[in-house]
Amino acid sequence: MNGNYPNKNKPNKSPQLQVKRRINPFLWVYVILIGLIIYFMFSNRSGDPVKTEWITVKEQMGPKGEIEKIIYISNLQRAELYIKPDALEQYKAKFGDKVPKFAPQFYFIVTDNFDAEAQFELLRNSLPEEQRFKIEIEQRSSYWGRIIEWLLFPVLLILMWVFMFRRMSRGPEGGAGGGGIFNVGRSQAKLFEKDKTVANVTFKDVAGLEEAKVEVMEIVDFLKNPGKYTDLGGKIPKGALLVGPPGTGKTLLAKAVAGEANVPFFSISGSDFVEMFVGVGASRVRDLFRQAKEKAPCIVFIDEIDAVGRARSKNTGFTSNDERENTLNQLLTEMDGFGSNSGVIILAATNRADVLDKALMRAGRFDRQIHVDLPELKERLEIFKVHSRGLKLEEGFDLAFLSKQTPGFSGADIANVCNEAALIAARKNKNAIQKQDFLDAIDRIVGGLERKSKIISPQEKRTIAFHESGHATVSWMLRHANPLLKVTIIPRGRALGAAWYLPEERQITTVEQMMDEMASALGGRAAEELMIGQISTGAMNDLEKVTRQAYAMVAYFGMSDKIGNVSFYDSTENAGFNLGKPYSETTAQLIDREVRRIIDQAYDTARNVLKEYKEGFLKLANQLLEKEVIFSDDLEAIFGKRQSAETLHIEVTNPEETIEHAG
Repeated sequence: MNGNYPNKNKPNKSPQLQVKRRINPFLWVYVILIGLIIYFMFSNRSGDPVKTEWITVKEQMGPKGEIEKIIYISNLQRAELYIKPDALEQYKAKFGDKVPKFAPQFYFIVTDNFDAEAQFELLRNSLPEEQRFKIEIEQRSSYWGRIIEWLLFPVLLILMWVFMFRRMSRGPEGGAGGGGIFNVGRSQAKLFEKDKTVANVTFKDVAGLEEAKVEVMEIVDFLKNPGKYTDLGGKIPKGALLVGPPGTGKTLLAKAVAGEANVPFFSISGSDFVEMFVGVGASRVRDLFRQAKEKAPCIVFIDEIDAVGRARSKNTGFTSNDERENTLNQLLTEMDGFGSNSGVIILAATNRADVLDKALMRAGRFDRQIHVDLPELKERLEIFKVHSRGLKLEEGFDLAFLSKQTPGFSGADIANVCNEAALIAARKNKNAIQKQDFLDAIDRIVGGLERKSKIISPQEKRTIAFHESGHATVSWMLRHANPLLKVTIIPRGRALGAAWYLPEERQITTVEQMMDEMASALGGRAAEELMIGQISTGAMNDLEKVTRQAYAMVAYFGMSDKIGNVSFYDSTENAGFNLGKPYSETTAQLIDREVRRIIDQAYDTARNVLKEYKEGFLKLANQLLEKEVIFSDDLEAIFGKRQSAETLHIEVTNPEETIEHAG
């Protein structure tokens, strides 16, 4: 009924308020233990007896007739004295405020060589009849002490054991979250439902990634309007895999799906399935899908799925991890087995899709792969707009300039740049963040922190200036090299100098472009050899980069005439335990010679450029020594406007021939 009548099935109070509090059964044990301790502490309120010596008893107390009774405890080698009430006044100072009246007032130790019975009887008979005292001989056993000795420690041990197991079985939050040892097989997934905290992330907060958002928005639309697709015979996709470099927004995109879908959303990391106990991973997978089926329609998001979905080894018993493989087998079964998972969509994210098992990637499990690549120029501008919402920027700030200065930056890098710029501006006590703050932040992230306090000798500084000027000159004069943005000889991080380039955003690279980039990288080593006559260790990073690039040209890209159009690159990484090279020793020697030839050719190019423009090169080095930092405007003033790469035009004369070559 939709009237104004109250809903009788709806509780008036929250479930937490209706749960009856149960008394902890161990509370009574705690009360008894505390009561026993208090009893033993305060049972003897009359005071403790004072130690004395037998000589004092024999020569002073006995002759004066002050002793009322002596109790000899034979098994404790102890004798206790009871003083007559009328004689206690003179000993009041020894007892203080608590004078024992119903307990022994004095005691003394009886040794083995002391004949207690004979000595007590001798002292008693030496006194007049009216002053003689009683003599009692007894043995005492501390029953309470024995009980405590035998029972207290085991009871405490049992209580601690029960307490620890109750905490472990209850978990970290007292519920069934799987945090305890008895719930180790339960799923660790966090459940986010409608109107929860994760819902504040929507697709509006995900800048760029337009193609990826179209893919996942279709999944969200299916959950909201399933009839729109099922009426045409369509089926909901089983799963979608988000693939891309780190920091590109895969997890953020999954959070946006959770915020937009208005359905239960389970979030878990691939490492949460991995545990030291055998069978725990498979048990957690079963429990996760059981919970998901109960909440269907819903979305399950597994972050970093490569932790559990790595390809299974064919050599069982050698390097295979049976526990991880069992977990993967259970995941494969749950995603597309005999059981029905209607209404449960699996989203997963990884930056290592190449190592995933083929069975996980087939149709029917992860039906579609959504590639989340590094943002391009337009997408970087949108990301800057998102992350600059809460920043106080100066008037007329141009975010498009920043998007041009950050090629190759991921969304996480851009967020870091914005935060670092705010910190730099606050450190300088500015009222708003300026353009220079962002440039300093980019330099800080790319090159590291400036180390102006580092001591560098004049000779080393001169060598660094020639080295960096060589990079700058060669890259400026070669039209296919990346254009220079900034050069500095101020140490940053581990580098003694640095040069910033603004690479073109291209999808393919030609031989000429790679050769010019290699020549630019070798410009520093060539400058040292030409101007100083010696080479230094400062070019190690450049040599590493050039060597790796040259081997890639020869062995991977087929850019060597002698090797030909052959690639030895294994994109599937299925070589397994084949430790040998996929080519003969003769081919390996040929590859090495070709790599040496390419590097020597690039080095000769760098030397020739520096010799041809030696005057400008020396002027640039002196200016760098003076200013320590120079920009592209300074290079343009010295060498003139940089020659850009010419656009390649292909004239098509025979359409059929073009189609044949294209095939």
